[in-house]
This record gives sequence, C-alpha cells and structure tokens, in this order.
Amino acid sequence: MRRTPAAGRFVFFDVDGTLIDALDNQRRVWAAWALRFGLDPEEVYRVALRTRPVETFAAVAADRDPHACLAALHELEDEDVRSGVYTAFDGASELLHGLPAGSWALVTSNYAHRVRGRFARTRLPVPEVIVDAAAVEQGKPSPAPYLLAASRVGAAPGRCLVVEDASSGVQAGLRAGMTVWNVNVSVAVEGAHRHFTTLRDAADDIVAFVSGG
Repeated sequence: MRRTPAAGRFVFFDVDGTLIDALDNQRRVWAAWALRFGLDPEEVYRVALRTRPVETFAAVAADRDPHACLAALHELEDEDVRSGVYTAFDGASELLHGLPAGSWALVTSNYAHRVRGRFARTRLPVPEVIVDAAAVEQGKPSPAPYLLAASRVGAAPGRCLVVEDASSGVQAGLRAGMTVWNVNVSVAVEGAHRHFTTLRDAADDIVAFVSGG
C-alpha cells in the first residue's frame, strides 16, 4: 500500500549494490575488457573496484589510448545489459512500488540507458528523475550528483534521504547535506547516519521517512 508523502520529502537511491546486485556482471565485464587488452583480469578488477573507469585505465593501461579503453568498456557493458542476468535485491520491487510517485529518484555512476535496461530486466519501476554519469562533471564522492537530484525534484537537501551501499556514495550524500543510510553491507560505512545489513531491513523506515513518520 502506498503512503502519502510528507511535503518536500524525497529519497535518492544509488543503483548498483543498492537496488540491483550487479557484482557478478561487473566482474565479467571487467574480465572481458582486461583480456581484450592483454591484461590480468583479477588485477584489473581489484583496481576497478575502488576507482572510476578513467582512473582504472590510467592505473592498469597507462600506455593505451584512454578513449579506446572507454569505448571498449562501454561496448561490453551495453552487451551485458542486453544479455546478462540481473537480480534486484530482496525487497527492492516492493519498496519502489510502495513509494509515492514522484517521491524518489535514482543517482547513479552508470548511464541512464543501462539503468533503464537493467530495471526492465528486473521489472523495477523507473522514476521520472535519473541523475547519471553524463549529468555531472564530477561523480561521487562529489556532492554534485545528489545536489543535482535535489534541484531536479525541487527539494531542499535537508529534506532528502540518500540510500547507498558504498563509501563514495555515502560521502557524496553527506557532503550534499542529506540524511544518509547505508545498506547491503555487513559493516557500516563511516559517516552514515544509519546502517542496515539488507535493503529489506531498511524498507519500512525508508517509506516512513518519505511519509514524515
């Protein structure tokens, strides 16, 4: 059952690791990318886990054309969206369908067309507002993506809840002046206002935040 939103209350979700379990997909994509460039897949993935793609290329393939590196990665990621198997985290569908329309948005370091493809494959609803990698010059941990999301929905940062799994996203939300909850990790990320081991554990409280409870 949908609850009535409180005036000006919104929730912004990260996607990968928060709503969709794409870890195996990311590992496969980076392994294929590494093999294409004659690199060690495990080493490349170890670096990719903690850096943005351009930083990964600089670290593991400094002698290669970064534009060619990025084009190959995009090709592999797009193919994975078309043919890969994706799984939404337990409770994600029920939570998103239960939130009032217009009360939530997605803030992702990926690209909107891939997010829409993944959501279609996992039957998750797609919100009106998606802030993706193309929307900002600086990604997480910069506050820019979350501040842009707040601007697009017309909300003051202090009325917004950020739901994230990773440290860079948590820091982005905090720097934006928002409430930040950490999900889907066993140990809380430093600075998060609340920690939930799973998304399902957080679902009722997320709905309550939006409704002013």
